[in-house]
Order: sequence, then structure tokens, then C-alpha cells
Amino acid sequence: MNSILQQDLNDFSNILEQTKQKGIDFLNNIESIPTSNSYSIDSQKELNQLGLGSLGALEEFNQRLAPLMVALPGPRYWGFVTGGSTPASIVGDWLTAIYDQNPQAFRNQGGVSALIEAETINLLLELLDLPDDFTGGFVTGATMSNFTNLGVARQWFGAQFGKDFAKNGISETINILTATPHSSSIKSLSMLGVGSQNYTLIKTIEGNREAIDISDLEKNIESLNGKPFILISSAGTVNTADFDDFEAISELRKKYKFWWHIDAAFGGFAAVSEKYKHLVKGWENADSITIDCHKWLNVPYESAFYLIKKEHIHLQVETFQNSNAPYLGNPLENFNYLNVLPENSRRLRALPAWFSLKAYGKEGYKDIIENSTSLALHFANALIEQEYFELLAPIRLNNVCFTLKGNENQDKVTQFLTQLNDGGKVFMTPTVYQNRKGIRASFVNWRTSEQDIRIVIQEMVEVFQEL
Repeated sequence: MNSILQQDLNDFSNILEQTKQKGIDFLNNIESIPTSNSYSIDSQKELNQLGLGSLGALEEFNQRLAPLMVALPGPRYWGFVTGGSTPASIVGDWLTAIYDQNPQAFRNQGGVSALIEAETINLLLELLDLPDDFTGGFVTGATMSNFTNLGVARQWFGAQFGKDFAKNGISETINILTATPHSSSIKSLSMLGVGSQNYTLIKTIEGNREAIDISDLEKNIESLNGKPFILISSAGTVNTADFDDFEAISELRKKYKFWWHIDAAFGGFAAVSEKYKHLVKGWENADSITIDCHKWLNVPYESAFYLIKKEHIHLQVETFQNSNAPYLGNPLENFNYLNVLPENSRRLRALPAWFSLKAYGKEGYKDIIENSTSLALHFANALIEQEYFELLAPIRLNNVCFTLKGNENQDKVTQFLTQLNDGGKVFMTPTVYQNRKGIRASFVNWRTSEQDIRIVIQEMVEVFQEL
């Protein structure tokens, strides 16, 4: 064994202890760590010939790289719908690295980590009050979950014409209808060969809405003259957390043939609260659902899962099966995640979610969801009380979409947000809503409190007055 490796092995306990302390220091001070910075890395391109050893590498990290890390998992990082890791999920993430499993088959493939993944999916179905006629698995994020689900939808579409698109390529124009798709769905269409521009945009409901206009949807369906199509709908749009009418869409399924996909990356967690679960009523009738875990479930990046109705398992296997691995057996008889997901090599991403679900249960997550939505309303009210800001949309769940008050200040929005973010006390993202420049704050972090809102409002007022 290499001498440096041997030394690290002999000193493993001390190495992990010092690493643990570095992590504790970061988390204990996260409220005072900036949410952004303008530093850059003084890149060192030469690889050390002998190696520094773990503690030497840790020392260099502490000196050069740790100061660059921002409080992305902190209570005032309100950009990109980013959650923060719960203590239990960090335990699960650390153990994921230590046990270093590759979850594939349920049995006879050198371990049972795939069973942990399946158990975690069942826990999530229970949390979200979804039926067990869904199957699921873990991927890196909403993009790969959308990619997985829409990949199977693509195969379903080909099957309506007696064709196998996975084997022979796309040979029919795929009809896709959607109203307010997330960029990850559009990216998935590009990667799937469908085309990032090959979809029909359905009108949204008149007024301050981003949800599908059901009458316009049906009008577009009728124009297809009975041809199959794929519907991409939303449970929580990116700007205003708007929801499509899933009950109305469920009724359309009785009349028309289509694959129904729901992007519920963060909005699906509305199902956890009795106050908001009406927003997803009817979503159990969808063919596939995308949900992120590193958003409102508050587990470390990268973590999301797909849900697909079990009746479509043959289409899923046709899309992703490892056909050149005969030793794995019949993919429909011998379940293996290799045959139902894009990746072959996979870490046990389910374990952080398993730990967090077990640690905090239904009540714990109900509290997180309802606290986040309450804080979103609190922040919105605090904005309204100021003379400098106005809401662009009503608060439906956990996103606050707002701008500087008065059309004369539209040209100042970008400058305002840049200066605000550069201050390092809060981070929010720019957006455009109904042709107006705006700002979006997303509340998903379990640490965020009313005190954070007071800090941010004060900072916002000071930045505006300096413009």
C-alpha cells in the first residue's frame, strides 16, 4: 500500500474527527457566513507529486477553499428553491459515503441497498399521500427526474403507433402540450431528441395566473383529431408556485388518450399539509411525477426521485434496460435499477432522505412546510408595508414574486438585486413576470425564521435608499 494511504488509514479516526469539527464550525456559524461573495480561486494547476495526505489536503482546503463557501444551506439563501440539510439527512449523507453502496438489484447482486431505496420511496408515497400503484427511484435532481419520466412518455407515444422509439429512434412527430414548463423539462426534451422547441404552448388562466387554461387545453386537444399526446403540467410554477387544475385534467383523461406528467419538484410537498393539499387533488391520476428532495425535503444535493405508474414498467424497461448485460437476467422478472433509470453507477442517494423521514416523520415535515408558507406570507406583508416594493403575484405557497414599486423603477431592479446579493446577508434570484422585471424569494429552508425576514427587509430598504 502507498505510504500516504497507509498513514491515512492508521490515522482515520483523527482525520474524520477534524473533518467533523470543520463541518460543525461551518454549520454553527452559518447565519453569519455570507450568502454570496466575489472571491475567485487562485488556481494551482500542478498536482503534488507525493501527495499531502488527508490532513494536509484538509489544511489546504481550510486556507484556500473554505473561505469561498457561501451559506447556501443557510436561513437567508432564498434563491433557486434551495433547501438546507437537516441534521438527520447529513448523518445519512455521511454514511452514504462511508458505506459506498451501488444500489441496483433487490437481491442476488451483492447487497440490499436497493431495498433501502424502495423502502424510502414507499415512505415518500405515504408522506405525500400517493397510492402504491406508483414505482420510483432516486436520481440527481429534477432535470434527471423529468428526463426519466419524459423518456418513458416518449416510449409510450411510440407504442401508440406500434413503434419502439428506444430501439429504432423517433419516427413520429411527438405532440407535447404544456403551459408553464420548467426549464428542466425543456432541457429534457432536448436531450431526448424531441426538440426543445417542439411543444405547443397552452394559454394560462386570465389574470395573475401561470396555470393551464383548461378550455384552451381542450381546444388544442381537439385539434389533434384523436392523436395521442404528452401533457406536461405543473405543481408549483417557478415564479409564483401556481398549480394546474389536476381534477379537471383527470376528467379530460376520461375522454382523451395522453401521457400525463406532473413537474412537482417542490410544489408536490403541498400534499404534506392539510392547508395546502387541495392544490394537488387529483394528481394521483398522473402517469409520472417529478419531485426534488434537495428542495423542500431539506436533504443534501443531489437528490430527487421519479414516480411512474407500475403499469408502465415494461415501457420503462424498454427505455432504459441494460440489454448488453445478459448476466442480469430478464429485466421484467429480475428488478434492477440499471434497467429503469439513465445511470448505471449510482450512489445510495435514498439514505439521507430515509434518515430525515425517519427522524422527523409526518409532523416534522408538516411543520417545515407550514413554517415556510407562513414565512412567505410574512415576507410578502412586510414588503407591502414598505413604500419601495410591490408584489407581482399573490402568495399561493412558498414563493414571493415582487419588484420595485413603480414602472419608473424597472430599470433599477437589476442594480438593486445585484447590490442586495453582493451584501451577503440574503440571496434572491431575478425573474421576469408578465413582462416586468422582478425578484423571486423562495422559502424552503428549515432554519429560516421571522428574525431573518426582519434582517432582510432592513437590508433591502437600505440598499434601495442608496440607489
